[in-house]
Amino acid sequence: MGSVIATAVVSLDGFVADTEDAVGPLFDWYNNGPVEVYGTDPGRPFHLSQASADYINSTWPNVRSCVIGRRLFDITNGWDGVPSVGDHVFVVTHQPPAEWPFPDAPFTFVNGIEEAIARAKEHAGDHDVAVTGGNLTGQALAAGLVDEIAYNVVPVVFGTGIKFFGDYVGPQILLDNPRVVQGDRVTHLHYRVAR
Repeated sequence: MGSVIATAVVSLDGFVADTEDAVGPLFDWYNNGPVEVYGTDPGRPFHLSQASADYINSTWPNVRSCVIGRRLFDITNGWDGVPSVGDHVFVVTHQPPAEWPFPDAPFTFVNGIEEAIARAKEHAGDHDVAVTGGNLTGQALAAGLVDEIAYNVVPVVFGTGIKFFGDYVGPQILLDNPRVVQGDRVTHLHYRVAR
């Protein structure tokens, strides 16, 4: 069985976007290096430092399904029907889109984080499930559903915005020591949740 990995790119103070959903310099490291790397979409290359490319190439190929919220789905238009990583996306929403121009895309709309992760794990089998940062991460942590946290820290302080852990309210969660990879304008911190 694979792992459920809560993951996002964050500011030093823990925000995945500003109050207007803009990522500002958070994604600059995706295009500041000489090594070309791809997620699922062959038309969407990333250009990373060697260290970041090595890290991404050690994690992304293991991800088979992703769990995202309706907000991210709307902002990205579901990446025009092509998952960014993995081969299936489970969207947590109370209201599936009525008019989406990609009805045959590998996206499933589900009601609730527990159902989304259960279905994503079933689909992933021995591979990993990625859960995007924000309220979903907080809900998944509170429900005890997260096995690992991939915290990609960019050297910027936002001051306010959308938190990686959303509105998490719950017990303290201990993590094992991180795997630390120093990229160019990003530090990859990969933790296992202590059990």
